[in-house]
Amino acid sequence: MAETLGSLVDKLSIKNLRLWHLDEILEQSNGSDPKRKELEAKRELVLKQSQDLMDEINGYFALALEGKVKIRDEKVKLYDNKNVRSTDAIKALGLAVSELAMTNIRCWHLEDEVRRTDLPDAKIVQIKRKIDATNQERNDLMDKIDEILWNEAEKKKKG
Repeated sequence: MAETLGSLVDKLSIKNLRLWHLDEILEQSNGSDPKRKELEAKRELVLKQSQDLMDEINGYFALALEGKVKIRDEKVKLYDNKNVRSTDAIKALGLAVSELAMTNIRCWHLEDEVRRTDLPDAKIVQIKRKIDATNQERNDLMDKIDEILWNEAEKKKKG
């Protein structure tokens, strides 16, 4: 799949989540922790990856507005998940990006919860269904970001 603004923003929000969690772990560890250097190296790697993604987003955005890259990646969806929030009311790029970041946070925490070993199977099934719905919302928000950018590029062409 070709990268789109939505997929790039999704990747960046996940990198930012990793940075946040690495910072949290580093704050809780002490200076003599043998894993601290490894954690610091991981943090530096994720920080560099985040910067690379921000550079890629900036470049992609400029090229998209010039009509030089594909903005939308049309998908063939074979499912109809009714248990997700609609993105119809989202019209602004900033709101779509914010909602995507929050959805990734929810998904991250649901994934952490389902890994617990003290949960009964029935609870794991409930959480997995929430994960499915959250992932669908995440994909819908990536598509919404691409739609908003496409709409802006079309306005620029006409005007």
